[in-house]
Amino acid sequence: MALETQLPRAAWQRAVWIGLAALVVVYHLGLVFSGLVPNLVSRPLHMATALPWVFLFGAKGRWQMISGAVLTVLGVGAAGWIALNHEMLGDQYGFLESNFQIGVAVVLLVCVIEAARCAIGWPLPLVAVLSLAYALFGQHIPGEFGHAGTPIQSFLGTMTIAEGGLWGSLTAVSVGVVSIFVIFGAVLNAGEAGQGFMNVAAAAAGRLTGGAAKVSVLSSALFGSISGSASANVASTGAITLPAMTRLGYPKRLAAGVEAVASSGGQIMPPLMGAGAFVMVELTGTPYTQIMGAAILPAILYFWAVWVGINAYASRYELKGIAAEDRPAKRDVVITSLFFLVPFTVLMIGMFGVGYTPQYAACLAILAGAALLLTNGRLTFDARQTAERVTEALVNAAKQVAMIASIILCASIVIGVLAVTGLGVKITSLILSGSGGLLWPSLILTALACLVLGMEVPTTAAYVICVSVAGPALTQLGLEPLQAHMFVFWFALLSTITPPVCGAVFIAAGMIGENWVKVAGSAMALGIGLYIIPLGMVANPGVLELTSSPALALFAFVRIGLGLALVSYGLIGRRAAPLRGLLIAAGLGVVFGGILLQPFL
Repeated sequence: MALETQLPRAAWQRAVWIGLAALVVVYHLGLVFSGLVPNLVSRPLHMATALPWVFLFGAKGRWQMISGAVLTVLGVGAAGWIALNHEMLGDQYGFLESNFQIGVAVVLLVCVIEAARCAIGWPLPLVAVLSLAYALFGQHIPGEFGHAGTPIQSFLGTMTIAEGGLWGSLTAVSVGVVSIFVIFGAVLNAGEAGQGFMNVAAAAAGRLTGGAAKVSVLSSALFGSISGSASANVASTGAITLPAMTRLGYPKRLAAGVEAVASSGGQIMPPLMGAGAFVMVELTGTPYTQIMGAAILPAILYFWAVWVGINAYASRYELKGIAAEDRPAKRDVVITSLFFLVPFTVLMIGMFGVGYTPQYAACLAILAGAALLLTNGRLTFDARQTAERVTEALVNAAKQVAMIASIILCASIVIGVLAVTGLGVKITSLILSGSGGLLWPSLILTALACLVLGMEVPTTAAYVICVSVAGPALTQLGLEPLQAHMFVFWFALLSTITPPVCGAVFIAAGMIGENWVKVAGSAMALGIGLYIIPLGMVANPGVLELTSSPALALFAFVRIGLGLALVSYGLIGRRAAPLRGLLIAAGLGVVFGGILLQPFL
């Protein structure tokens, strides 16, 4: 939907929303540049700046507007009260001392749950409500899954006035890092960077067999590296690549499948990874640069599997490349590529050259990207176009920051309950006992849990919840913490292309007018890497060690890549069934051969 149709038509209303968007952006950038701000100030204000965008922006009907206004006033007031009284509350050590404070706590929890419902639907809020019910009434549950009970003043205080619960480490990531990179992505997308991604991809792959599909793969990998959202990726790059593939005679199920799979890879492609990289930094204590080093080779393998799959489909269909006259001119490629190369260069130099923190380097990159909004692909200045782009960047940044804040704050309720009640430890014990204390059965159980949970909640939330309960079990069984977190994060992404709930597939199928079941079949075949690579990271842990053992990492990379190619041709290629079965078996043997041979060594 165009930004013009999202903003109110009345001039004063537009001005209010643009002002609120500027407040969101300036506040989060200011936190990075201003130095230390108390956590019980910065985190509640983060929530306060997000609530209007969740409850009021795009509200339809009088009832939604009235209820949204009431919740906004209550939520902003409660969060503001926490920030204003942070010193007094710090001395209470998580214990509420009056009925008024209990009321503030209840308002905060209700607003967070309702904000998540407005942003992403019912599933995650229902999990949060069930978690709260367990915390309040779990002492009445017999057996090992009951708990001793916690006084309501202590429990609600832990959740709302201490640096746990709503204001815990997850919210810290949302405030200090994720929001900055979301703003960075919004600034790039408002300018010519998106067109630059498309032009580079078309110039690099447009002439090849299956060129239109390969352009989708490359552009989605590039665009996804800053958007971090499968849905946003499908809607943006798909608007260009899907018609291009249709015009060249690609089967609709294949065209939509390519776009869905390629777009899903944005959440595993550094630097943003759908906010997952930054959450992983907080949960594992691993430096961000090391997370990026661990994530890059598996992400390339994912897109390699899609690329090979397209070549395999080319043996069954005539997949033409893009005609020369339809490919961008070299001048356009060079100029538009600068709109993402300059900010990315600033980001990389800031992090790796100068040694700034990722969020500080991203702030500098945002300033570079904002400066580029002053010009366009023709290198001319248009005041009206610049104003529209600045407005688009501000509003889209505020909306995305608010949505992610809603998700993370709601997930923080679940994590807080797991910590307070000890439920996480009990579920970990259940996984260990159910798998007989063996690693691979535990991996399969965890993968199934990630798939089921990921069908109902966003990838980042599914990852956080799953890794909180399954991560300790996997590390107890021998996985390194980063290895366990990467495994869970990848499998939390499965639901984007796996029925029955496959968001990227639904969007791509709707855009091209094809049956979603057919699209899902093509997507699962092309996206086979999403099912194999996480297990391959366990069987070949060296692939995650690019920064520490590059030779070992590259060997594992080649090994998994060869196995994926064989499996892809076996699944998709035009060969007799027995030969295809042999290719699949050989590919799996290459990836997992070391594990299969261990009992005999």
